[in-house]
Amino acid sequence: MKALITFKYKDEQFEKLRELGYEIIFKDEKTIEYSDEIKDIDLMVCFNPFDRIDIDLFPNLKWIQLLSAGINQVPIDKILEKEIILTNNKGGYSIPIAEWIVLKILEMLKNSKEFYQKQNNRIWKIDTTLLELYGKTLGFIGTGSIAQEAAKRLEGFGVEIIGFNTSGKKANHFHECFKIDEIEKRIYSCDILVIAAPYTDKTHHLVDESLFTFMKDGIYLVNIARGSIIDEKALISNLKSGKVKKAALDVFEKEPLPKNSPLWEMDNVIISPHNSWASEMNANRRYKIAYENMKRYIKGEELINLVDIKRGY
Repeated sequence: MKALITFKYKDEQFEKLRELGYEIIFKDEKTIEYSDEIKDIDLMVCFNPFDRIDIDLFPNLKWIQLLSAGINQVPIDKILEKEIILTNNKGGYSIPIAEWIVLKILEMLKNSKEFYQKQNNRIWKIDTTLLELYGKTLGFIGTGSIAQEAAKRLEGFGVEIIGFNTSGKKANHFHECFKIDEIEKRIYSCDILVIAAPYTDKTHHLVDESLFTFMKDGIYLVNIARGSIIDEKALISNLKSGKVKKAALDVFEKEPLPKNSPLWEMDNVIISPHNSWASEMNANRRYKIAYENMKRYIKGEELINLVDIKRGY
């Protein structure tokens, strides 16, 4: 069985994959081109080679293991047409992103950005406007692995944690969960809102001007999901008006964030370049999910992190 891998693992890790019974072909995703060497692959382990190679050219391709959690880069129509199995790296980035969420919430409440600016200008000035996280209500749009890891870490701060998901099903470390259809009735209780939902047609601009009107004045907002879940124009307007007190944004509708975006100049915005996932442990986690699924696949066992392609996650 032939496997194309587009991420550079360590030599000993490649060898362990070969020991499972695979013929391993490594091609760097940044420079990969279609060739006879890879035309008869059975499976692919990758991030996003789809803008460089057309999966229609692989008649034997039966399974794609993504090393990303998101699937937006995948040619879904072709996957469905060819009945290719799709698995992702769900949970692989949950811990570093959860830590980032906690960090940015505290930075916003404790005015860290302002203190850094004072330090740069050698200004010694006490700020008595700092807020406590204790007693606040946090809302999560999306209650998957990232949200649950964040909620687990936030429990110790003495907060109320509520979640919004498709069915209202309960989630670990959440006090209450509601259907996303109920968000307009429930979101007013949130002091802080975290966007952690997968991006689909249904979540495109889910957070729009209408939804902002149902939020509490002075809400704090964090987005680590996808930029297009929020209507960015509406967000900018509500940041300017003070409806949104502060926002910590790791994702944007257009990336890189254009230099002329008003968000760059806003004192109440913390920007990072889609960086919340970064961790020294990521490479090991990417390998573990690929190894486990490749071990299962060659044995004909059920794979983990199967993607429901029609639902988009």
